[in-house]
Amino acid sequence: MLDATGATRPQYAQSDHPAIPQAKTGVLLANLGTPDNYDYWSMRRYLNEFLSDRRVIDYPAWKWQPLLQLIILSKRPFTSGEAYKSIWNEEKGESPLMTITRDQTEKMRDRLHKQYGDEVIVDFCMRYGNPSTKSKVRAMVEAGCRRILFFPLYPHYAGATSATANDQFFRALMEEPWQPAARVVEPYFDNPLYIDALAKSVEKAYAEAENRPEKLIVSYHGMPQRYLLQGDPYHCQCQKNTRLLKERLGWDDTEITTTFQSVFGREEWLKPYTVEEVARLARDDGKKRIAVIAPAFSADCIETLEEINEEIRESFEEAGGEEFTYIPCLNDDDAHIEALAQVVGENLKGWIEPV
Repeated sequence: MLDATGATRPQYAQSDHPAIPQAKTGVLLANLGTPDNYDYWSMRRYLNEFLSDRRVIDYPAWKWQPLLQLIILSKRPFTSGEAYKSIWNEEKGESPLMTITRDQTEKMRDRLHKQYGDEVIVDFCMRYGNPSTKSKVRAMVEAGCRRILFFPLYPHYAGATSATANDQFFRALMEEPWQPAARVVEPYFDNPLYIDALAKSVEKAYAEAENRPEKLIVSYHGMPQRYLLQGDPYHCQCQKNTRLLKERLGWDDTEITTTFQSVFGREEWLKPYTVEEVARLARDDGKKRIAVIAPAFSADCIETLEEINEEIRESFEEAGGEEFTYIPCLNDDDAHIEALAQVVGENLKGWIEPV
């Protein structure tokens, strides 16, 4: 018997057997996360969840938690809140990351429905904050998803990004009485369509610039140097990403350089640091015009809109630089969505075929 939601009771089941939804395949996009607002308590809840993640800060809890709870979370929500306030989407009452991730999901949903029909459900979740990974996995299972493709929207693998997103996904699956089959998308930093979309965004920005930038800074989110020494492949994938972008653009080494941003704490992180390198280029090399792009981020967020376009810009200009061009993330650009859709299609093979 078919109920109002399209669920049916198995043919030979007893009359009290619950109806089972028609089997579907879920595609769950995942991004880092965002506070619900920029007030103190919203920021504190978000930062507490984020900075308590052992994938992000791996210091022993006995050492880290007192410092976090008593000092960092007493002060940082104020400064972080001000940073979020400067970029907040007041019209929609949310951060730009939330707005952009939703737009990406809607475009991906339209794109995949044209390819696979109604058998695919597309949604998004956040590792920290809302909508939570757990809530979206639960919703997909309730909607009948017997298979879920989990897609962390990080082009490069890192323990503090891809791995913790995957951890949370599998924790959510642990709570499901009837677990769906699951696949996780691997890093896509070397996908030709992705590299082409990045290159086109650079070409567009350079074509629109009044004066051609003298240097392209390819700025990636940083991580402690010891993570590289422990075997995390992030640094190597970033370097390859820059090389592939350079080759696609047809440039030489003098026109492009790799840097790392968002340093936190006192230990040594991957170098060179973006904020220092842009100042050095202006002060020591006499560069007056630079452009900055951030391929590690699939959507513009606090690290790009506030850190790059405000703090790093200021560092360059204070050192004597004159023209600073920030090249936005690929966001919901059609070329980006096409690249992500291709990655999804490759990972859905054997599960579902195009209609």
